[in-house]
Amino acid sequence: MPHFSPLDSPYHPSIPHWHTECSMTDHLALDPLNHWELDREIVLMRVFGAPREDVFAAWTSAEAFAQWFGPDGFVTTVHHMDTRVGGEARFDMVAADGTVFTNRYHYFKVVQNQNLVMDHGSDIDNDPNRFRVTVSFDQQDDGKTIVTMRQLQPTVEARNAVVAFGAVEMGLQTLNKLARYLGVA
Repeated sequence: MPHFSPLDSPYHPSIPHWHTECSMTDHLALDPLNHWELDREIVLMRVFGAPREDVFAAWTSAEAFAQWFGPDGFVTTVHHMDTRVGGEARFDMVAADGTVFTNRYHYFKVVQNQNLVMDHGSDIDNDPNRFRVTVSFDQQDDGKTIVTMRQLQPTVEARNAVVAFGAVEMGLQTLNKLARYLGVA
């Protein structure tokens, strides 16, 4: 499994920042999402009987993403998706009861067919509850793809709260929906 350090995808002066009131050096030192600690992490993995290119495309195409992303009972509407370093995705996940959850990704690292690194939060500027997500796409010799999704929450308390809320189960449901979309469920 490839090693990832948050500093592999540092904030660059040309990329819009969630926090712009401090220098890049200060930002890297102060932002808890730039210090990977296991007690703030959630890891989900799934093997897909599909080529890595197809699995990666499902994450990076707005049309494909809208077909599968979100837990069971949710529908996703993508408003904008610019999957490149410095780009953003804005989308809503709508629950069966009609509750709308706004979302925003800010991409820090995009390596074609290999990995994505982004912050994920509500579709508001400077969301204090945003978290870092790393999605790795590893192709096995048999042509199957291993997806590893790592979430780094800003605090231990935030991690515990989202786990208690059902983040692991909902994340696994989302990966199952991806398998169905790819036709490999």
